[in-house]
Amino acid sequence: MGIIINQSFKNMVTTYIGFGIGAVNTLFLFTYFLEKEYYGLVSFLLSAANLIWPFLVFGVHSTLIKFFSSYKTRGDQDRLLNLVLILPAIAGLIIGSIGLIFYDYLLEYFNGENDLVQPYIWLIFLIALATSYFEVFFSWSKIYYKSTFGNLMKEVFHRFCISVLLFAVYFKWISIELFIYGISAVFVIRTILMAMYAFSLHRPKFSFKFPENLSPVLKYSALILLAASVATVLLDLDKVMIEYYLPIENVAIYGIAVYIATVISVPQKAMHQITHPLTAEMLNKKDKVGLKDLYEKSSLNLLIVSGLIFIWIITNINSLYQLIPEEYDIGILVVLLISLVKLYDNILGNNNSIVFNSDYYRIVLAVGVILVLVAFILNILLIPEFGIEGAAIASFIAFVLYNTSKMFIVYNKFKIHPFTSKTGLALLLTVLFSVSFYFLNFSFHPILTIGLKAVLAGGFYLGIIYFFRFSEDINQLIDRFIKRS
Repeated sequence: MGIIINQSFKNMVTTYIGFGIGAVNTLFLFTYFLEKEYYGLVSFLLSAANLIWPFLVFGVHSTLIKFFSSYKTRGDQDRLLNLVLILPAIAGLIIGSIGLIFYDYLLEYFNGENDLVQPYIWLIFLIALATSYFEVFFSWSKIYYKSTFGNLMKEVFHRFCISVLLFAVYFKWISIELFIYGISAVFVIRTILMAMYAFSLHRPKFSFKFPENLSPVLKYSALILLAASVATVLLDLDKVMIEYYLPIENVAIYGIAVYIATVISVPQKAMHQITHPLTAEMLNKKDKVGLKDLYEKSSLNLLIVSGLIFIWIITNINSLYQLIPEEYDIGILVVLLISLVKLYDNILGNNNSIVFNSDYYRIVLAVGVILVLVAFILNILLIPEFGIEGAAIASFIAFVLYNTSKMFIVYNKFKIHPFTSKTGLALLLTVLFSVSFYFLNFSFHPILTIGLKAVLAGGFYLGIIYFFRFSEDINQLIDRFIKRS
């Protein structure tokens, strides 16, 4: 786990810097610098782009990681890289043409209460296409275990640029319209910079020859397209459906709650950058012992770290909402449900890497498609009845079923699970700290309350984890930090 902990820590640092900038944007700059409907508009455009880009990338970002290590010659590797560059362009041409044909229908769809979206519909495709190629070039760097720069671009770059644009709006240097176009330009520039870095690691020779085993490569890409789309749709379907049933400003209100909870997923995202290619290599080499060890350790380490973040969020949520405008306030239920989903994601460790790099991804695909339909139906039933809380309930049910299905599939096919003797203890510790510190109230300024609770909960939590040696990897990381201090 040495290389994993090392690069995961670097990725986690850059990811949290990005999330810190994003938190300032989400909680303060957007809420104070933009009108609520324009904040909702930006949230909707980005969520809609997230729904589309998996179809544009055609699964080749995952295909590259799965198959690259199986090709032994530079020529075969170059042909695979050429293929992953061409397929998104073809998919983009097809989907873009369909969009042009039905453009008038799209305009009609947004006619009415939320017609603010109409002038910017085409930006959804532009952001989606830029994101799809960014993911390709990011995977390009991962196959050489160089994920730090890509993670910096993925988590920090665009959020910092959006901060600059928000200040430009506030000081009236640019208009709202130019601000929205500027966000789109940021995603394009990010992709160009990522492409330059990827080519510096491996510049392929272009040829019209296809890689060997083209049929399984294309089949895997097509199925991964659908499988990856399932996860993305589950993530952003609720925001898009909120826009349909409720005024667009509700997308912003819901988006703030989701962003707060999403901080829990940072450790998983950071570790995934390095465990994904390692898992693919272990599966290609049929290293079952190493795979089991990686599964258990990644799960436990992620549970410990994300458990602490879960505690900090739940115990400080009321103080946090005191810092933002009152019109964005929402009950704890939404944050709690989405936080539980993110915590469950972390408990699964590198489960996604195992599933989508194995021969059993077709099963997950079938399950995922069913659960997307379930999520869609639940949103239709619950949003009109319960509003934003209904969207959170629908997402919670869908994700719990989806994650449980993936865990069962890995256990059924590989006879391994992510749990160890310390898993239950770590979960119990998380619950006890969350409940006890939630009801511990201080009559201080919200910032002081958040800081005090974070220090107390974090100190006691990490002290217990360290003293009882829940994880050797976590202990080594703490020891290294103590020595440097």
